[in-house]
Amino acid sequence: MALVELRGVSKSFSKGEETITPLDNISMDIEEGEFISLMGPSGTGKSTLLNLVSGIDRPDAGTITVDGTDVTKLSRTQLADWRAANFGYIFQTHNLIPVLTAYENVELPTLLLKLSSAQRRQRVELALEAVGLSDRANHYPRQLSGGQEQRVGIARAIVAHPKVVVADEPTGSLDSETSDQVQILLQRLNRELNITMLMVTHDSNVAAIATKQLILDRGKFLARAEGAAR
Repeated sequence: MALVELRGVSKSFSKGEETITPLDNISMDIEEGEFISLMGPSGTGKSTLLNLVSGIDRPDAGTITVDGTDVTKLSRTQLADWRAANFGYIFQTHNLIPVLTAYENVELPTLLLKLSSAQRRQRVELALEAVGLSDRANHYPRQLSGGQEQRVGIARAIVAHPKVVVADEPTGSLDSETSDQVQILLQRLNRELNITMLMVTHDSNVAAIATKQLILDRGKFLARAEGAAR
């Protein structure tokens, strides 16, 4: 059984009198430890797919199962608790809280879990170490470079030991050199920590770091290819 299973998933939105269907009866499996990239034209359902898999939104039809849990059957309260324990998020624009240090920003997801202060501290320290920022723990976002801010965001995404990390254009706001550094970091976390990742990107070079590449267009998968060797 795959870690994530989508079966017959569809999602539509109304725009005035027009109905837009970014996802139309799609099915896919994500195996534990897999790194999948999603590409496709704007409006083709890439971010919608991320939101459905992570339980932020609900499909109009079909089922989504993560580690044996059918998330389409969970209540809103159950979904919030489930997401906190099972998913990490990497955003394009970091979304760090400016009045909190790097340590405090990374710690935030652990406050939703039943952990002791010692357990939280251990997880935060390990996450910062994993992204190479142990020496920046007490720095505020304004004291960090763009690449360091994104690494803090990545540490925040992995600190709760999630089953899946979803990344929406994680290098989209970075310069070329910093983007390369983040790509190497994502590959290393996937390989060394066996973190399962689902990443949306518009950049074919970034997509190529994944172990599997999918292309979405008009609500359907058009192609798939093997990506980087593990």
